[in-house]
Amino acid sequence: MTGQFAYPPDREEISAKQVAALESLLIEKGVITPQTVDKVLAYFETEMTPLNGKKIVVKAWTDPEFAAKVIVDTPAAVAELNLPDGMAGAEGEHLQAVANTPGVHNLVICTLCSCFPWPVLGLPPYWYKDPTFRSRAAREPRKVLAEVGVDLSADTEIKVWDSSGHSRWFVIPERPAGTEDFTDEMLMDLVTTEAMIGVALAGPAS
Repeated sequence: MTGQFAYPPDREEISAKQVAALESLLIEKGVITPQTVDKVLAYFETEMTPLNGKKIVVKAWTDPEFAAKVIVDTPAAVAELNLPDGMAGAEGEHLQAVANTPGVHNLVICTLCSCFPWPVLGLPPYWYKDPTFRSRAAREPRKVLAEVGVDLSADTEIKVWDSSGHSRWFVIPERPAGTEDFTDEMLMDLVTTEAMIGVALAGPAS
């Protein structure tokens, strides 16, 4: 995905230096301690990860009642699962799922900044925040999807959802054919962060 959208190759290095400088200043001012950032990073590495989203998707694939509920009332449906504490906070206050169907493909973007459902997808990838991706996906979603390998038929409707402080969208991709006998663990291997954003399909059955 990264190679599809142009930005200076040293941008990540520059951003890292800026963050390090800000962290140093906040520590110097006594706003945070040296351990604060480490604790936050550890939290997202172990608690708020795409594994949560994968569990939601697989539950929707295997439980029709849950599949219906997660679309109508996503927070209530998610609360039924044995997921880490804090799913309703830290950018997940207003989770909203949308489901792909044979005739509809959903794509999630954030036109203003980088609003993202952290609790179910982890931290947003760099390309998701890229202005080129954000603007082009809003204007020409079918072309952008084709460029990243998602070739949809002309009669497939593409719905673009704009994440914001009010709604944090994520996609329930279609379950691949031929996976009827798969275990939950095998199904989770088919689900990627990209599929839950809408820039990929769930992996094919092997």
